[in-house]
Amino acid sequence: MKKKHVIILVIAAVVILIVAAVAVEQYYRYEICNFTSKDGEEHGYHVYPNTNLDSLLTTIRQDYEMGTETSFRWHSRHAQFRTPKEGYYLFPAKMGNKQLIRRLQMGEQTPVKLTFTQQIRTRAQLAGHLGKQLLLDSVSVKSRLDSAKYMAQYGLVPETAVCLFLPNTYEVYWTITPDQLFQRMYKEYNRFWNDTRRAKAAALGLTPAEVATIASIIASETNKAAEYPTIASIYLNRLRKGIPLQACPTVIYAVGDFSMRRVLKRHLETDSPYNTYKYRGLPPGPIRLARTSIIDAVLDAPKTDYLYMCANPDFSGTHVFSSSYTQHAATARRYQRELNKRNIRS
Repeated sequence: MKKKHVIILVIAAVVILIVAAVAVEQYYRYEICNFTSKDGEEHGYHVYPNTNLDSLLTTIRQDYEMGTETSFRWHSRHAQFRTPKEGYYLFPAKMGNKQLIRRLQMGEQTPVKLTFTQQIRTRAQLAGHLGKQLLLDSVSVKSRLDSAKYMAQYGLVPETAVCLFLPNTYEVYWTITPDQLFQRMYKEYNRFWNDTRRAKAAALGLTPAEVATIASIIASETNKAAEYPTIASIYLNRLRKGIPLQACPTVIYAVGDFSMRRVLKRHLETDSPYNTYKYRGLPPGPIRLARTSIIDAVLDAPKTDYLYMCANPDFSGTHVFSSSYTQHAATARRYQRELNKRNIRS
């Protein structure tokens, strides 16, 4: 009888140990680690709408070693997890089933970095850029940018719509909708265009969009930060005096060939409101996105008597500034000779 009792106790102990071992294993796989990065690094994944769990798991396993698939499947069934929510997810080098399942099931995304640069010139380029960076459809963005009614809620028109997108890097969710994105950028826009900056613009007799338009021309003229304030003073002086801006970057924008290196006489005849050789005042809107530092350079432009600028004939990337046309014409002739010498014809 004692022997039978001992056997029962042994069997019970073995069962308890097995159950305990299974429980510990399940706890470890669920809470601590069932996925280990093969290279010891974090890995991110874009989960598109209607992505099924099996295909996503296959993708994840290219970067992670899975402890046991059985535990993952069991925990997924227990959590009633079948379809991952779309989004961008950055996972740590080690994670348990709980973290993976919860985040994919609840849509607990990792924000992505959305960057706007001065390379964006047109509404179409802006929409295309957003379509590549985010899940949203570029066509839906473009339709909003082109809509006078839609842009009116932000105090802008289609021609000035790009003003809303200040060059910087922002954190947003990959699945952000077009309307959510516009609202987010409007908050950033108002944060930048605070009362102080708006007062400075008003003192110049300009709206924020007009200041951004001048800044966009400066951004196209030079990448030398030291020249921003002086160039800003030239355009402000010309506007006050009613002199056409005669800014070559606006002609290039009007022509639509951004590979142009030389503006020729025939280009100056392009009939477009963006051609500031043909039309006085500012063009209808910015000709590219401009850094906030350039916008500030316009707002804080120094008082000068300069009215003209010409690319430096030494091709240093700087400009020669003049207050008289005679001085300017002489510099321009030297620059034209250098262009010809270097065989730059278009």
